[in-house]
Amino acid sequence: MLRFGRRLQSTLAPLKANRLVVTKTKTPKPLLPNKELVFGKTFTDHMLTVQHDISQGWSDPQIQPYGKISLDPSATVFHYGVECFEGMKAYKDKQGKIRLFRPDMNMKRLQRSCSRFALPSFDERELLECIKALMKLDARWIPAERGYSLYIRPTVIATQESLGVGQSSKSLLFVICSPVGPYYKTGFAAVSLLADPTNIRAWPGGCGDYKVGGNYAPGILPQIKAANEGFQQNLWLFPQITKQGKVEHMLTEVGTMNLFIFWKNKEGRTELVTPPLDGTILPGVTRDCILQLTRKWGEFDVKCV
Repeated sequence: MLRFGRRLQSTLAPLKANRLVVTKTKTPKPLLPNKELVFGKTFTDHMLTVQHDISQGWSDPQIQPYGKISLDPSATVFHYGVECFEGMKAYKDKQGKIRLFRPDMNMKRLQRSCSRFALPSFDERELLECIKALMKLDARWIPAERGYSLYIRPTVIATQESLGVGQSSKSLLFVICSPVGPYYKTGFAAVSLLADPTNIRAWPGGCGDYKVGGNYAPGILPQIKAANEGFQQNLWLFPQITKQGKVEHMLTEVGTMNLFIFWKNKEGRTELVTPPLDGTILPGVTRDCILQLTRKWGEFDVKCV
């Protein structure tokens, strides 16, 4: 809307890092030895929370002691799965300084997921500044040993207290952190995969390229089946009909991860092949980094097919 030739500014409060309120825990938790860390089981002393109201905007960000979140049983997230999240990591370099791995890409991907699920938008740089403040406060939780890191889980959930499918008037953004080692019990050794065409993770026109819980819950039962058959993860397939009318099962992802194949093609050329970003796979941060580096080195062909 225009008045006297000038655009009125929005009255909704933006997410601002300079409004961050920090409340330190009075009961710091003991650190576990790295060898005892199990992925996603141990959490740091503090968490970040920010409330959002569709008519008011963002509240002041809060860093507070890690603890329970209280929600009404009618909260939208419980009934319609309106939520999204990210997975990023913090490390310590040889000098003991905290390093985040391409966090700008995680912020962009979270923003994209929020947009797809009608959750509130935010200033990516401001949220990242809040996360950095959380990292500094809980720096003692970041493992320095090679192969270990602090896993960071930013999450946005719809918290409107009513039933009915529609955009939520209230939301909660929170960030929790967990010191972790290797994801699999086998450590960094190779894992075995089950290729079962009866289950499909994602499809064109769906939400497979967004980081939302609804992409992961349907994979739990196939994961149990794979484990019962002696495999550590699923190799997700997607059927396509060729021009000859035959069904070919295209490789898409492995469990919750992007997929790469390093091989020699029929012409004897060395290739690094990965599925394209066609809407069915997640645009991985590590995936993007690998593609950029291999194309820069130019030692072998890189294909997204």
